[in-house]
Amino acid sequence: MDIRRFGVGNRRPDGPPGSTGVTGQVIHSDGDGVIAELAFARRAAIEPHSNPSQTWFLVIEGGGWVEVGDERARVAAGEAVNWPPGIVHSAWTDHSEMRAIVVELTVAQPGVRLLEGSARHVEPDEAPGAERGEGRLVDPGAPYDPGSGEPR
Repeated sequence: MDIRRFGVGNRRPDGPPGSTGVTGQVIHSDGDGVIAELAFARRAAIEPHSNPSQTWFLVIEGGGWVEVGDERARVAAGEAVNWPPGIVHSAWTDHSEMRAIVVELTVAQPGVRLLEGSARHVEPDEAPGAERGEGRLVDPGAPYDPGSGEPR
């Protein structure tokens, strides 16, 4: 059994390249694709970019905005957005927070070379600053901590 931790206490402080106010945790990565959790603070953004992968952006808490090509839409928990390969896309929040699971699937395309690789487990002593996080459920009666990165 392989159990991967994500969520509070397990996220890296920096999100994807070109993002502001986004933290995240890769759950799985290999030559076939990537699965990651992203947490957007208020007024956070992933800048417009494209990649050669078929990507699904699954909103699991809160809400925000997405843009695919020249289409823009508000999204909320329970909605999934398809980011097609090679199309510029972005996501951001304004006055709310948002959590999403991103599933990137490697798609072979004519004329596009994909880098093959695999992820390997790294122990904290092999990568300074990559310490294992410990998560826990918050006491429902505890006051809301706006610095936690979690939606209300």
